[in-house]
Amino acid sequence: MTFLPLTPPGQTPLRVMTIAGSDSGGGAGIQADMRTFALLGVHGLVAVTAVTVQNSLGVKGFHELPLEIVAGQIEAVASDIGLQAAKTGMLASSAIIETIADAWVGQGLDGTVPLVVDPVCASMHGDPLLHPSALDGLRDKLFPLATLVTPNLDEVRLLVGVEVVDQETQREAARRLHALGPKWALVKGGHLRSSSHSPDLLFDGTAFHEFDTTRIDTGHDHGAGDTLAAATASALAHGYSVPDAVAFGKRWVTECLRAAYPLGHGHGPVNPLFRLTT
Repeated sequence: MTFLPLTPPGQTPLRVMTIAGSDSGGGAGIQADMRTFALLGVHGLVAVTAVTVQNSLGVKGFHELPLEIVAGQIEAVASDIGLQAAKTGMLASSAIIETIADAWVGQGLDGTVPLVVDPVCASMHGDPLLHPSALDGLRDKLFPLATLVTPNLDEVRLLVGVEVVDQETQREAARRLHALGPKWALVKGGHLRSSSHSPDLLFDGTAFHEFDTTRIDTGHDHGAGDTLAAATASALAHGYSVPDAVAFGKRWVTECLRAAYPLGHGHGPVNPLFRLTT
């Protein structure tokens, strides 16, 4: 695949922030985001929202960081280093979501810096990573600030009440998501297990864009959603249009799935390290 251009040594690369939780198993969360940032040649910035206790078998628990620390990380980085794009992951609670939205607007980032919102509600094992009361916070506070939202099918059902089973219901879900305020809505089809393909659908309120790949036969897909969002945000930082950035992110995560490896006794992670051998 064609990669993003690398910054020459000694020059400051583009900066992309992840606002997300830490995964002690290293497969998802900020750890997955930072791997993709590094291998795509952007400088990764971090605002940690929560610390999880998890491994390849599931999430055992998590601890939310104090609100002033969450906001402070965003404010400290934005006021000094600056950023060209950002993505969110695990946000844990409505209070953290509201804090992030306030910090984003307060730093003048709304409308100037692309924001990819990956509305993480649960781990791939089904362990909750977002309090149910926080769904309204996502819909009301964060989605209106988003350049792009990237829910999987389980998250779509929770957010807009649509069970996606085919193209028609996928389009209806995209319409309902877009009505919540983001500029673009991406309904990912990776969880449509009955299909031999992984169809993603992007909508801007007017036109649909379809991205389809043959499903990669692997049981090791931990961190796939984080990796897609991080790669897409990196492409947006480079000035890609949203459709082109999503297409790049889709190609990236597909190759990461091809290179995925076993880890522990459960699901291993997708693997951006494939780039080191390409």
